[in-house]
Amino acid sequence: MLDQAMLDDAAALLSALQAKGLTVATAESCTGGLIAAALTAIPGSSASVLAGYVTYSNGAKARMLGVAEATLADHGAVSEPVARQMADTGEIAVRERQ
Repeated sequence: MLDQAMLDDAAALLSALQAKGLTVATAESCTGGLIAAALTAIPGSSASVLAGYVTYSNGAKARMLGVAEATLADHGAVSEPVARQMADTGEIAVRERQ
């Protein structure tokens, strides 16, 4: 499932992160962990990849990432407001566990 173009993009992202001393965590749903898989397929990725969350169900989004039930009910799981909450609360969750 991971084609060469995806791996090349992941390697380029990791290289840029490492050059700037930055890290990344993923909060995925419909991608089913593919983004984290592409990143972690690259040797040395542990220097930049902190964590990955795959929250496919609404319950997992709420429990693991703190997405508000109201946002899920009002906008649906596949929506920009839910994706933004996943990113925002996922960032907080990773920071709190470091």
